[in-house]
Amino acid sequence: MRPLKDAQLGAFTFFASALPHDVCGSNGLPLTPNSIKILGRFQILKTITHPRLCQYVDISRGKHERLIVVTEHYESSLSDFQKQGKTVSPEKVLQVAYEVLEGLEFMNKHGLVHRALNAHNVLMDCKGNVKLAKFGFYHMTDHGADVDFPIGYPSYLAPEVIAQGSFHPTDPSHDEAPPPSGPKADVWSLGVLLFELCAGRRLLHNIEISERLKFILTLASCSDILPENVQELLRKCLTFLPSKRPTPAELLGDPVFSGISCQYTPFQKPVSLFSSSLRCAHLELPDDISDLCKDEDEDYLSERAIDEVYHLWCLAGGDLEKELTNKEIIQSKPPICTLSNFVMEDGESFGQGRDRSFLLDDTTVTLSLCQLRNRLKDVAGEAYYPLLEDEQSSLPQSNSSNELSATVTLPLIIRERDTEYQLIRIILFDRLLKGYPYKKNLVWKEARVDIPPLVRGLAWAALLGIEGDIQAKYESIDKDTPIPTDRQIEVDIPRCHQYDELLSSPQGHIKFRRVLKAWVVSHPDLVYWQGLDSLCAPFLYLNFNNEALAYACMSAFIPKYLYNFFLKDNSHVIQEYLTVFSQMIAFHDPELSNHLNEIGFIPDLYAIPWFLTMFTHVFPLHKIFHLWDTLLLGNSSFPFCIGVAILQQLRDRLLANGFNECILLFSDLPEIDIERCVRESINLFCWTPKSATYRQHAQPPKTTADNGFGKTATYYSSDYQDMPKTDLSREPLALCDLKAELSPRISAEDLIDLCELSLSGPTKRSRAGKPKIVAVDIRSVEDYSRGHISGSINVAFNTAFGPDGELVQCPATGVLQNYRGRVIVVISHAMKSAAMVSKLRCGKRFAYSCWCLSDQQNCHG
Repeated sequence: MRPLKDAQLGAFTFFASALPHDVCGSNGLPLTPNSIKILGRFQILKTITHPRLCQYVDISRGKHERLIVVTEHYESSLSDFQKQGKTVSPEKVLQVAYEVLEGLEFMNKHGLVHRALNAHNVLMDCKGNVKLAKFGFYHMTDHGADVDFPIGYPSYLAPEVIAQGSFHPTDPSHDEAPPPSGPKADVWSLGVLLFELCAGRRLLHNIEISERLKFILTLASCSDILPENVQELLRKCLTFLPSKRPTPAELLGDPVFSGISCQYTPFQKPVSLFSSSLRCAHLELPDDISDLCKDEDEDYLSERAIDEVYHLWCLAGGDLEKELTNKEIIQSKPPICTLSNFVMEDGESFGQGRDRSFLLDDTTVTLSLCQLRNRLKDVAGEAYYPLLEDEQSSLPQSNSSNELSATVTLPLIIRERDTEYQLIRIILFDRLLKGYPYKKNLVWKEARVDIPPLVRGLAWAALLGIEGDIQAKYESIDKDTPIPTDRQIEVDIPRCHQYDELLSSPQGHIKFRRVLKAWVVSHPDLVYWQGLDSLCAPFLYLNFNNEALAYACMSAFIPKYLYNFFLKDNSHVIQEYLTVFSQMIAFHDPELSNHLNEIGFIPDLYAIPWFLTMFTHVFPLHKIFHLWDTLLLGNSSFPFCIGVAILQQLRDRLLANGFNECILLFSDLPEIDIERCVRESINLFCWTPKSATYRQHAQPPKTTADNGFGKTATYYSSDYQDMPKTDLSREPLALCDLKAELSPRISAEDLIDLCELSLSGPTKRSRAGKPKIVAVDIRSVEDYSRGHISGSINVAFNTAFGPDGELVQCPATGVLQNYRGRVIVVISHAMKSAAMVSKLRCGKRFAYSCWCLSDQQNCHG
């Protein structure tokens, strides 16, 4: 969106038509409220940007089908000339006409018709340039079908529009709706508007519409006072027959504008972030960037985008309904005063007539920015222009305010509601994303702190590595030809996150269908599985007006975290994934793993929807956003850590319940603290060796950049599959063998790293001085004496265990009792023996986590 500059934020409200409560659609579901339909259609209007159009910013839905629209606004309009009772010079008339036509032509290119053109909706900025307001009213209301009032003003409507009369879908007297108005209807409205400017509105005051129409058609009263070129323009605009009336595009090329058209440069639409065009082709910077911050009185906030200013206005305490109530646009009444009429037997009626507060009031209320400016008064001008290459560019270090520097330590939900903090973060991310992909590493760095909600969609795309002309690729995919999957998609969409107003709208369903179908068509080796719609939902919500970006993000996300999950036969992939997850539970929480195995509550019963949809099926969108902000920073093994973190939040209830109670618990998952879940997931992720989560069916190796969670986790940031293979690396394992093992295996190279063999021997010590990792070699004494890891403990399997695998009491096993609660690495050249020891560690006698290292070469290497 363009900068705020001298514009203001305005809001107006109206009611959508109410639907009957006892009527369902053809699919048996309740009808979608008209307000939801309008909300969905409105979204595309936010992308319509032109110097002659007031930018749409947001729409909110209230009670009783009330809708409040936020838009760019100016106090001055053409109605000011009419109020003064003065005629306008012919030069000004031509200027207004040309600028209005520019806006109308741009609208027509996007399939829009104004239909509500009048003097109040032609605003003027501080330079006297035209800004068309409410140009999307006709579109968002489905040509007036979703509201109880006509779109447009009778004095300005074209004859063919008046001849159609009023229409409402619930009116039984109308068989079908009239065709929607075309661009030529706006040309007539423009002609009436220009005629009023030329002749003065008082000439048409108190004249009935029929007489006014005759008066306008003759143009008799102005033939002597207007120049010929203006008269010719009015005649073309006010041509009675639509077939002979020109369109806005045709009028722009009329010779009448030959003298002023050269003063206007063609509008160039800003280049999007993901395209093949240069984004900085016309970039101009001052010789000294410090000049940008010299003027202490400069209004830096006005240089920010309109949607950004509105977002900050809401964070600073802005309330749309309160603003409209203060201006008496919204009038609340006690319930007793809103009772409908009722008729007694004698015909006498009681009650209220129609509440006039439900009628259209097209007044636009200016939203005051004083509270926001007062909130940001202490933010220095330099904060609006952060230095990206400075080592102190990150917020906790670079901000001069101690208060803001401390904000980063607060919970995420508080940070997202802090006005000053969000301003700094939005500005920083905005600059980084404008430099993408060259600033990709800095995007990763700042995303570790947090991602501002306003830029989350683009930030996710950067974290997923989206590049190139995504729109051209998306448009090249056939999304119209019927395919067998269409039926399943149609069934799934009405059940996917339909609590959200945006995704439940008809436009949301259409976009859902197109993005999902594009993915299915462009991945012929994969199939549509239930759950794919849930995966699509976060990307579609964040990129509702950019289907191509939603598709691109989804296409990059699935191979990274769900590689081959959508094969026609994905059983081997799912089973391997669930087995590794079971081993993760056993390692990080042996007691819980032991209990769940005893009652038979295996991950197959609850975790498939978790991982197949990356938790989008079990959490609402607002929680998914916070979860995925961190998930996208990790590799394909990070979902295991999320799953373990969720189980740990439910740990007490799981340990206290049996199988049936656990099934009921997961059928209606209790409230999960997402911030705690994220925090614990990172801790688990940083401590888990990469080879412990190795999967044979993971994504093939590829070159990846450093994208860890910081210095403590840099080693674990990339997938184990991406690391170069050596003789000490872990090898693939058959699924049956993997399932037979309770604890995860690790590679010798991970053991070397964890134990820091070259520095401190096989035990890695904590701050308290106690070893956190203990290496237990279960080979025979003879093999152990030939070669072993320095500092490891030898507990020979043949002396510590009986022929049936039972534990025999001996001095060596007594040593193990001293390491209860520690991490044990079992070293053996026989995997069967190591697996048996790892199973015993989960028993009542041993309560320590265990990794298995089984490779004779590794032991003697």
